[in-house]
Amino acid sequence: MVKTTSTTENPLISMQGITKSFPGVMANNAIDLDIFRSEVHALLGENGAGKSTLMKILYGFYRADSGKIFMDGKQVQIQTPADARSLQIGMVFQEFNLIPAFTVSENIALFLPDLKAVLRPREIDARVKEISDRYDLHMDPHVLISKMCIGEQQKVEIIKLLLSNSRVLILDEPTRVLAPHEVIALFEILSKLRQDGYAIILITHKLNEVMECASRITVLRRGIVAGTLLRKDASKNKLIELMFEKSLARLKTNQRVEVQQPVSAFLQLEHASTKGEGTSVALKDICLKVFSGEIVGIAGVSGNGQKELGDLVLGTERCNNGKKILFGQEATRWSIGKIRDQGLAFIPENPLQMAVTPWMPVVENMALTRTHHYAKWGGLGMDWQKLVHETRDYFNRFGFSVPSLYFPTRSLSGGNLQRMTIARELGPDPRFIVASYLTNGLDVQSTLAARQALVDARAKGSGILLISEDLDELFSLSDRIEVMYEGRIVGSFKPKETNVYEVGLLMTGSKVEHGAN
Repeated sequence: MVKTTSTTENPLISMQGITKSFPGVMANNAIDLDIFRSEVHALLGENGAGKSTLMKILYGFYRADSGKIFMDGKQVQIQTPADARSLQIGMVFQEFNLIPAFTVSENIALFLPDLKAVLRPREIDARVKEISDRYDLHMDPHVLISKMCIGEQQKVEIIKLLLSNSRVLILDEPTRVLAPHEVIALFEILSKLRQDGYAIILITHKLNEVMECASRITVLRRGIVAGTLLRKDASKNKLIELMFEKSLARLKTNQRVEVQQPVSAFLQLEHASTKGEGTSVALKDICLKVFSGEIVGIAGVSGNGQKELGDLVLGTERCNNGKKILFGQEATRWSIGKIRDQGLAFIPENPLQMAVTPWMPVVENMALTRTHHYAKWGGLGMDWQKLVHETRDYFNRFGFSVPSLYFPTRSLSGGNLQRMTIARELGPDPRFIVASYLTNGLDVQSTLAARQALVDARAKGSGILLISEDLDELFSLSDRIEVMYEGRIVGSFKPKETNVYEVGLLMTGSKVEHGAN
């Protein structure tokens, strides 16, 4: 194990011998981890390495099977999140805990440990403004959460922790839904917090961000600490080798294969609009073409219509106005089943909700979208041997480990569920692919394999619609990038014609290109 310490001072927090297991899984195996004041400590590791479990133990969400936690040299018992908050430990989860109908101040008031019996709004507003001004958070206490973008909501979560007197801040994948300029702003905030003595623990899969903002980096591998490095001693290759015990340099994802475009597109949306009922965003006058052998990337901050665009292609959303043409045929009123039968693969934003039946075993879920392919005796039976053989083949093709095929799908981790969905959807070599957040929850190795799968599919002539908030991913894979904001396409570029900051500004409504749809 590689180990490098940054200071001779005593750690603020020392986790010693932390062990935690779940049925059939050793999540943390005798882990030692020290956290110091005035540092940004990045926690890296592949899916299932134990990062989130370890931090949830520190926050009191889980209880360790064995091990000890010390704070300022004294052993402490953290049984609940309330215990953690009393020790000035706070955590921002990937899914924010905010009430959309409340203002910033009202959401923060609910979290304050010293909230008085009689609410004093002006006093709370003043506290919000004071902490906001100190760290350049630029927060209006009276704005409704529902009116804020994701980056602003994240700032509210940070203010909640600061006003609850947290001195240790755990951030779980904080840049997952941020545009590039918002990431830069977040790192500036973290730098100021570090200078003021805060200890910040950053869980992330993005090596570029780790190298940019971390003071120290700890890598977990299969539930143990593979190494701890100072940032100045770290490199991407070294971190990847610690994560996987091997180099991943052989994987290539940026190759380009020129395919002559046919006269008609695989997908064509002509002035397509939707009603936007319920929580759905209304799509407005969408004009879009995707050809064979082309990856078209859709960029946008979550909640601006990207999900609805994917659903429109699949058929779960219907056109209110305009047309949808698939494979040269009018498909505006086609059923989902007919669209699927024409060779469309769909990787949804949330596989657990939209891709699987959680209580069914993995092997049965692998057959859900192609039951006719495995049917025998006129549909009275299933060719289970063929299904198992092809399932293993699909996983192996992408370099994914094969999960327990007869366990309920709900028992899979988020990363394993994403890998299962990718294997099922891309394994049969579909004609057209809608991939929403393709690498969501995947570790570095699986991310590269999934991106390579799209590149290979493009080389075989598939048309691909790639929906992502990861601009590095879109720029490295896409032949063309369409930017969405508030249900419209507000910009269209080839990657070489623009940059991540231009696209990021369009994503957040800071700049709208004239003449866009």
